Parts: sequence; C-alpha cells; structure tokens
Amino acid sequence: MTQTTPVRRASGHRPPVLDTALTLATAGVPVLPLRAGKVPFGNCPTCAGNACGGRPNMKTPGPCHCAGVCHAWAAATTDPAVITSPPWQTAWRQAVCVGYHPGGAGLTVVDLDDATAIAWARTALPATRTVETTRGQHWIYRGAMTSRNAVRPGVDVKSLMAYARWLSHGTGAMAPLPDAVRALVKEPAAPRRAPQSLTAPLRGHGGECPHRTPTYLERGIAMAVQRITEARSAVHATVYRTFLAVLSTHGRCGCLTDTHVNRLFTAAQAKGESPRHCTDAWTNALTTLGL
Repeated sequence: MTQTTPVRRASGHRPPVLDTALTLATAGVPVLPLRAGKVPFGNCPTCAGNACGGRPNMKTPGPCHCAGVCHAWAAATTDPAVITSPPWQTAWRQAVCVGYHPGGAGLTVVDLDDATAIAWARTALPATRTVETTRGQHWIYRGAMTSRNAVRPGVDVKSLMAYARWLSHGTGAMAPLPDAVRALVKEPAAPRRAPQSLTAPLRGHGGECPHRTPTYLERGIAMAVQRITEARSAVHATVYRTFLAVLSTHGRCGCLTDTHVNRLFTAAQAKGESPRHCTDAWTNALTTLGL
C-alpha cells in the first residue's frame, strides 16, 4: 500500500471521499463507499437477496454484472471507470467514508477496539504500521488471510472477504503477516520455506497425477487466464482466488511448470498487478493450501 497524497479539488466538484477512493485505487487498494454507521450500501433491487445469482453466499469476490454498489466487500474495486460510474457517483454523494478490501490489496488488518486490546497487541504481536481509529487502532500487516471477528475481546481480524474503514496511511513500517495473527483465527501458520521459484516445475507430494491428458491442464490454465483478463474490478482478489483455484487443482501433482505460472503472472500484470503483488498472491495461495 504505497503512501500517496489524496488529490485536493475545489469545492463544488466531486465529493472528497471520491478523490480519496481514486487515489487509493491508483495505489492498488480496492475501495467501496460506506454510508452512515460505517456499513456498505444495500444491494440494488436486482441483487436483493442474491437474486442475481452473482455472488451466492458471498464466496467469490467482485461485483456481479449490475452497475450498482452491490454485495458489500465484494464490490470493492480499483477500476476508476466503475468508481466514477453514475450509480457509484450517487453512492459517493451519500457516503460518509471510504471502505477498502484489505485482502484484495494483500493486507490484513488487526482491529483493536480499545486500550486493553492495544496493550495486549503490544505484548503479543510484532510491531507494524499503525492507524489510529476512533476508539483504538488498526495494525496492518503485509499478507492476506481468513477474516474473523471477536477472535479475543476487542480484537477483529479483517482481510479476505471483509472490509475496513480507510482512516489514514498510518505510521511505521508494515511488517509481514506473522503466525501469531494466523493463530488468532486458527489458520495454519505459514510454512518456513524459501520463496517459490518459477525456474522449475512446482513439485507435488509424490501422488499420482490425476490428469489423464495434458489438455485438461491446458484448459484449466486457459480458463484461469480468461478469468483474470475479464475481471472488471477487485483485480487483487480475483488474481488471488484464481491462483488458489489453479493450485488446489494442479498444485500437488507436479504438473505446473514455470511456463504455466508465468502465463498467469503475465495475465495479472496486464490488468495492472505488480510483480510483487503476483508473488504475494501466489505465496499466500500456497500457504493457504499448505503447499
């Protein structure tokens, strides 16, 4: 999350929250408008009750094909065309603050609600970037993981499939996501391993390859590339979940080579992802699957 200064515009133009959102989106942070109470806007009539079928049970990131600010955290996007579209413009005029999808930016927020929670964090977690909130602090780590509320008194973890309120860039250097935070939601700790190399095939666990023909793997990679290429918003989250899907299917049998992985990275970078974001998403997917 690169520190940038929001563009200031004269009064009478677009709302300040929209300028902040566009600045964050440029830095690769997926954003969404939040209304009073720091909550997302409700789904449009087409999407009410998931009638659109676009995001059943909120299991996948990104908005459906409607133009509204729908599906809460899943609506978060870095696409300026979406952010400035008429339905979003209407929402920004009513919004009280900017929300963002931490997991979509490869981040995890430890939300500390009060002084007691802050005191605990100072003894239990490594120091990292700190953002002051109304009652407490957000501690922001580099890396994505499962989200969960009330992991202990006054402490929530917000990353994948969650949103957080944008307050400021904060202070301090951002530390890598520690095992101590993963332990709060009983997520497997990151294995102690060297960074994934793309100069050799990804080796599996010695199991027999379940793919009867190379066509199966090729079709899977082509579909993954297409999914990334067609992403209209929430590109970070789409890339991560696509990497996760590819690895869950092909990551244990030794079929994936550097050629396959580079095709995925190339597609992601064509959508504006940096090499670092690609590597982080790939590593996070490997960690999630225990590869």
